[in-house]
Amino acid sequence: MKKPVLIAFILMMNAVFAQTNRFVYQVTAKPDASAKNETKTENAYLDISPEKSVFYSENRIKRDSVMQANFKSGGARGFNREQMEGLRTNINYTVEKNKADQKTFFKDRIGRDMYVYEEDRPVNWKISSETRKIGEYKVQKAETDFGGRTWTAWFTTDLPYPDGPYKFNGLPGLIVKVEDDKGEYSFDLMKNYKIADLPVLNQFGNTIKVKRADYIKQQKKFQEDPMAFMGQGGGGPQMRMGGSGNQNPADMRKRMEERIKEEAKKNSNPIELQ
Repeated sequence: MKKPVLIAFILMMNAVFAQTNRFVYQVTAKPDASAKNETKTENAYLDISPEKSVFYSENRIKRDSVMQANFKSGGARGFNREQMEGLRTNINYTVEKNKADQKTFFKDRIGRDMYVYEEDRPVNWKISSETRKIGEYKVQKAETDFGGRTWTAWFTTDLPYPDGPYKFNGLPGLIVKVEDDKGEYSFDLMKNYKIADLPVLNQFGNTIKVKRADYIKQQKKFQEDPMAFMGQGGGGPQMRMGGSGNQNPADMRKRMEERIKEEAKKNSNPIELQ
C-alpha cells in the first residue's frame, strides 16, 4: 500500500472512531406528587463523543430546530404555538460528563438564566453477580443510593462505555436500564446509532455557575416567587407582558405567575428528593 493511500486510510478510520454515538432512552416519570397514577413518557438522548457525553431531551433539540427555523422565517409571524406545545418536555435540564477530568455538570434554566453546577456526590455502585437479558444485550445488575432514591441499574459490557442516562456513570459498561425502587422514574435504552458530532443546543440568558446547594436554593425561590426571576436583568430574551394593546399588564402578570406555579406543582416529585 502506497504511503498516501495508507495515510488516507488512517485518517478515514480515525474519523469513524471519532464519531459520536447516540443512545436513545425512553424516560418514564411520575413528576406530580399529587397524581402518582399519571405517567409521563418521552425520549432522551445520551450522546457520547471521544471527549464527553451529553444527556438531554429529544424534544429539546426538536424545539431548538423549530425556533431556529422560526427566526429565519421572520420571527413571531411564523411562530406555531401548537407545534411548540407538542414538543413540551419534563427534561428541562442537561447533564454533561467530561471524560478527561471525570467531572459531571448539571445545567438547568431558572427564570431567564441558565444555572450550572458541578455534581459533588459520587455515584457509588454495588455490583451484583446477577445477570439477565434485556433485548439483545446480556446485562448485569448494580445498585446505588443517589439523590434520595434507591436505584437498580442493568449494564452491559457489550457497549464499552462507563456511562448512562442522567448523572449515572462509573459502571464497566453502558447502562441499558435504570429505575428507582418506587417505580417513579426509569430510563430504558431503546436504540443507538452514530451521528457526525455533538449538536449545539440553543441557550438564552446568562450562564450562572453555582454550587449545587445554591442551585437548590434558587430553584426554591423561583417556585415561591417566579415573577421576581422573570424581572431580573440579564442577557436572555425579555419578558413581554403586553400582547395586544388592550390587555392589562397586571392581569397578564398574574396569569403568567399562576401558570408558572402550576408548572412547579406538576413537577413536585423531582427525580432527586435530596
